[in-house]
Amino acid sequence: MVFFTRILCNIVLINLLIMHELSIAMGIVELAEKEARKAGGKEIEIIELEIGKLAGIEMEALDFAWPVATKNTMLANAELKIEIPKGRARCLECGFEYNIDNLYDSCPKCNSYFKDIYQGKELRIKSIVIKD
Repeated sequence: MVFFTRILCNIVLINLLIMHELSIAMGIVELAEKEARKAGGKEIEIIELEIGKLAGIEMEALDFAWPVATKNTMLANAELKIEIPKGRARCLECGFEYNIDNLYDSCPKCNSYFKDIYQGKELRIKSIVIKD
């Protein structure tokens, strides 16, 4: 019974991750189509995204959700390019700047948890290429 419960919990967690990334993908599609229509476009050839390592996006789930979100849209045949900036933070105690892999990482110099994360939380459309 414990094994079955564990499998069921994993299935629920995977579905929640996919639904989260699906809603994000659908929002990206909506914004990209809006901008393409403003420019008089009918189809988007390339979309370039910037998704920071600390943005809370599961890339595998986004890869799975992307074809579903773009089906029958201007992005149905678009090439998807994703840039993943690493996390960077500045310690608010000692001013040291460092790479950060997790939101809860402490400063490697003074061990303080007070920091300003200035890179790695991005989630934006960097560019779109509209087909003529």
